[in-house]
Amino acid sequence: MRKPGVSQTRQRILKFIHDFLDERGYAPTVRDILRGCSLSSTAVVQHHLNVLQSQESIHRDPKVFRSIKLPDRKTTVRVPLLGSIAAGEPIPVPSSDTWRSEAEETLDLTDDLTQGKEVYALRVKGLSMVDALIDDGDIVLMQPASTADDGDMVAVWLKGEQEVTLKRLYREQQRIRLQPANSQMGPVYVDPENMEIQGKVVGIIRKL
Repeated sequence: MRKPGVSQTRQRILKFIHDFLDERGYAPTVRDILRGCSLSSTAVVQHHLNVLQSQESIHRDPKVFRSIKLPDRKTTVRVPLLGSIAAGEPIPVPSSDTWRSEAEETLDLTDDLTQGKEVYALRVKGLSMVDALIDDGDIVLMQPASTADDGDMVAVWLKGEQEVTLKRLYREQQRIRLQPANSQMGPVYVDPENMEIQGKVVGIIRKL
């Protein structure tokens, strides 16, 4: 049943937001709504979102990425997006003790997606984890950790190279195998003394 005072277009937008949150655990962007509701422009989407916000059918913070909330939905938590991580050949990043303390932006995510854990987010660069359904431009949610089990997907700091990479970790005799999830790429072997686990992947936000 349509809510009083809500146009058919805005009712369609509300349903899309609701279904999107149910399926993914985070809010859609303006462009997600543009495509999902077959609207003519982002300006049209913004107009309808402004009206819905004035009617208190949604809440959002224009300074926060994916911040749309529905009043009857679960509470959300803000997760800092700290930068990028390589899923391919490692790329230079700040050392482990000089990670940026301030986020590039923040994400509003439901407790279901964060699993109640204190997490941070990193944007993936590269294609080495595509067989694990992690593509270039996706966002991984990381739980800070200094240890991991074999097979865990981890962010690993390579001390000598001053680089970080995203791979699955396996312990072998006197070395660590960092295994990509891409049949076209081979593993990286490192000395245990030359690496430091920085976090474990606990969730994925896929770009659309």
